[in-house]
Amino acid sequence: MTLTNKTPETKVESLFDQIADNYDGMNSLISLGNHQHWRKLVMKQLNVQPGSFAIDLCCGTGDWTIALAKAVGPSGQVVGLDFSDEMLKIADKKVRAAGLSDRVTLVKGDAMKLPYENGQFDLATIGFGLRNVPDADQVLHEMSRVVHARGQVACLETSKPTNPVIKLGWQIYFDLVPLMAKVAVNRYREYAYLQKTTAEFVSAQQLVTMFQNAGLVDVSYRPFTFGAAAFHLGTKP
Repeated sequence: MTLTNKTPETKVESLFDQIADNYDGMNSLISLGNHQHWRKLVMKQLNVQPGSFAIDLCCGTGDWTIALAKAVGPSGQVVGLDFSDEMLKIADKKVRAAGLSDRVTLVKGDAMKLPYENGQFDLATIGFGLRNVPDADQVLHEMSRVVHARGQVACLETSKPTNPVIKLGWQIYFDLVPLMAKVAVNRYREYAYLQKTTAEFVSAQQLVTMFQNAGLVDVSYRPFTFGAAAFHLGTKP
């Protein structure tokens, strides 16, 4: 296994359990509200059809799971999978509040070893989670495995701007993230970890290669907000 994140998985799970209550608010603060806009743009590009069967890995508090559930409609189904009990508790509350319990199943599970047969899903997504798994290549192979032929694999993740001036500003801003978390929710250590995984994750172009190595074709990516995030999409042949 090639480690793309060397932090032990049990430690990462514990960290996300600890920040679950503040996760949505801090996401909005750190991304300046852009994460919601990025997800809307991604959903437009995915063009999810009613009746589809989708799986959302590292679903966290369920925002993308809920967006998918609305898109697949009453005749579709969405699985939201995460390893954090506390994140899933919040996701469950949000799913029930949205009246989508009829089409959403929340599962505690390992993104690197999905408990599903080959070719079950029309679409597999992962949002802001790929940089936090031990082996991103393994997760992409699993996502490719569980979608059927012509099924889609999608990833929305933080990225690195390529323009030197913007990249410098991005680095300075993200260096401040742990301090922002310390002031806002007294969680310096946890957000120092998230800042670290953002800084150390692969570039958008490297992620294209990883998609291709997972057996996906027609791989494309779209940068958001000068490259602060990127959406990658591939198709299973």
